Amino acid sequence: ISGADLHLALDIRLQKAAMEALGEYHGAVAAIEPATGKVLALASKPSYDPNPFIQGIDRASYAALQGDPARPLYDRATRGAYPPGSTVKPFEALAGLELLNLSPARRVSCPGYFRLPGSKHRYRDWAHSGHGPTDMRYAIVQSCDVYFYDLAYRLGIRRLHDFMQGRFGLGERTGIDIAGEKAGIYPSEEWKRKYRKAEWAAGETVIAGIGQGFVTTTPLQMARATAILAHHGLNVEPRLVNQIKAGWAAENPFPTQAGTRSLISPEHWNIVVNAMVDVIQRGTARRIA
Repeated sequence: ISGADLHLALDIRLQKAAMEALGEYHGAVAAIEPATGKVLALASKPSYDPNPFIQGIDRASYAALQGDPARPLYDRATRGAYPPGSTVKPFEALAGLELLNLSPARRVSCPGYFRLPGSKHRYRDWAHSGHGPTDMRYAIVQSCDVYFYDLAYRLGIRRLHDFMQGRFGLGERTGIDIAGEKAGIYPSEEWKRKYRKAEWAAGETVIAGIGQGFVTTTPLQMARATAILAHHGLNVEPRLVNQIKAGWAAENPFPTQAGTRSLISPEHWNIVVNAMVDVIQRGTARRIA
């Protein structure tokens, strides 16, 4: 009996470009349409030929795939949880604007390291000589670690956790229509007590400020978070299925209602989004301008 036709949102040209861009590297690419959540590319390497699974793959071939140390069956786009690093910085800047009423003109001195009050330990910046006096725009454009160490310490892990998870979905599943997605981790004091049987330390807040430590996200999570930023707070669920057709009948599996929107000041969205444009034009990602 013929089943329904499944039409995906994937753009085959983007999918091909993503696979080619990964080359011989192990990794993933996730690209979604910010206004709708349609998944335009979802690539994971190394990959495998799915055709043998259609009629039933033989035991030896399946054992070879399972035993491959490169783990081709592992979907790195939805199940690979990695430290997001500096990609969290624009979201953290928004948290500072919204929760601390932080002036974007406020400057932090960056000598190349940050120290907690009363501590001699130095949390290093990627630029060993430092960035000097750094305001929010410059901190985003040059990815200044010290600025975000300081901001994370000021915010505290509780507010960081609630903002990152509540506004950008870090540490929770996106709800994509495919099984096996991982949630990643955006830690909190309660999380550490439950899973690490220990109390939270101030230094752990500092390194969470640059997406390190216990923080892990999937490539798909970061694609959705970036889409939320690009669309000034519009939060939509990523969707692989675009349409299901059975004969003449067609079903659109996308939600009929628009996604929810984070209530953040338009001025604050513009400050961070404009800074991200500058990242491409003259900052750490200027090579792709």
